[in-house]
Amino acid sequence: LEVIAFGSCNRQFLPQPLWPVIAENQPDLWIWGGDNIYGDSKDAAVIEAKYQEQLKRPNYAAFRKQFPIVGTWDDHDYGWNDATSTYPIKTVTQGLALDFMDVPSHDPRRQREGIYGDYDFGPENKRVKVILLDNRYFSTKRKAEHRDLLGEVQRNWLADTLRKSTAQINILVSGTQIISNEHNYERWGHFPDRAWLLNLIRDESIPGVICISGDRHIHEISVLQEDDAPYPLMDVTSSGLTHSWENFKGEPNKHRVDEVHKQLGFGILLIDWNSQPITVTAEIRDRSNQAVNMQRIELER
Repeated sequence: LEVIAFGSCNRQFLPQPLWPVIAENQPDLWIWGGDNIYGDSKDAAVIEAKYQEQLKRPNYAAFRKQFPIVGTWDDHDYGWNDATSTYPIKTVTQGLALDFMDVPSHDPRRQREGIYGDYDFGPENKRVKVILLDNRYFSTKRKAEHRDLLGEVQRNWLADTLRKSTAQINILVSGTQIISNEHNYERWGHFPDRAWLLNLIRDESIPGVICISGDRHIHEISVLQEDDAPYPLMDVTSSGLTHSWENFKGEPNKHRVDEVHKQLGFGILLIDWNSQPITVTAEIRDRSNQAVNMQRIELER
């Protein structure tokens, strides 16, 4: 993989001008970052119909024929706004989400609770592992007495997956932001899982981790640079395929680099395997395919 495109927050009934623009970049992979449709129901038939509506959108149907697709979900496609583990038909919506992304019947994600899973792409020494996280199925409310985002089983799986990874680049895909930690919307920082994850990456020197996220209806790049970390940890938030927070007035984020993009857009990761060390350039691109935000980081081998 050299070009990975991703995005989130996609209302199935709104105009979808970005698919041909994304296709211009000839991505090797498209990653759904959540809110892939807005289901917002506890009626499975309603949610299934909305997935079908999305699949029939001409621009997306053409895109889907051209490029491989993986992804996770966030609250609106899982169930409804801010939905947690108590959402009543989560076993049903899990199947619908996996159907939407053409996940094969034999895939481990079909056999377990939650939509999380991982996929390896590329040969030895040029391998990318995409780790799709589920921050809904097991999540408590953020003000619960015992707060939990991933759940113990998924947390153990994630630690094991990262430790055993043979990839040079490990992409963590999360519906909600991992690094940005000052706003009061949904984020990993409301849970102990954020500190646990950062400690794991640092203490065990997990190579080449990059985070991508959605949810916020804005686009921004956050970089966490810790003195004892082997490389900068980047979280690329791309949220707004069909609608965005155009009157966003700003919010603190000490990890933000460059500007917030408030219009429609998508994310791109460009991997340079020939540089020493490997470099990854993250871009937020607008509807004219212009890079409006860019950050380049070096990953230690």
